[in-house]
Amino acid sequence: MADLGESPTHSPPGAVQQFFRRVGETKQNLLDKATPYTAFRWTCTIVLFLIYGLRVYLLQGWYIVTYALGIFQLNQFIAFLTPKVDPAFQEQDDDEDGPSLPTKSNEEFRPFMRRLPEFKFWYSASKAVVVAMICTFFEALNIPVFWPILVMYFIILFVITMKRQIRHMIKYRYVPFSHGKRRYQGKEDSGKVVS
Repeated sequence: MADLGESPTHSPPGAVQQFFRRVGETKQNLLDKATPYTAFRWTCTIVLFLIYGLRVYLLQGWYIVTYALGIFQLNQFIAFLTPKVDPAFQEQDDDEDGPSLPTKSNEEFRPFMRRLPEFKFWYSASKAVVVAMICTFFEALNIPVFWPILVMYFIILFVITMKRQIRHMIKYRYVPFSHGKRRYQGKEDSGKVVS
């Protein structure tokens, strides 16, 4: 019978576990270093997307994969444009204490908080393009379809979704983009202490 007071002995982590831990730490370190470089990150993602588009064009296939990528990116973009606390639901539930968008001109300014932050949007968009690129190496995923119908359906879906999102933005008077921090002009501090 085992002694219940003793803690079970754990064997040291194996080589495989250490390898994956090291890979995870390296990945997180690179992501942390890339965080402040927004323009560079998005430029790399756009270049990846263009390479993917060129690959699909040259291979003349994988239209279903491309359509799925487009739907995923549209879904992520809508989450990026949407506030974390939806004002439509906030009107119904006024007891919530969380941050919200000002609805009247005399309310205090609160920063726009997104449902999907910019960094997570970039990261998921980049991963999706890489996964789609990997999918183009598998012939089983090259399902034959009439691609103009997919393009038309995506355009219609994009227009309807964006129209609804823009109406929501107009109705609740919020703009999901800001160009820098507001600066207030006040009196200059002379550095003198008045007693």
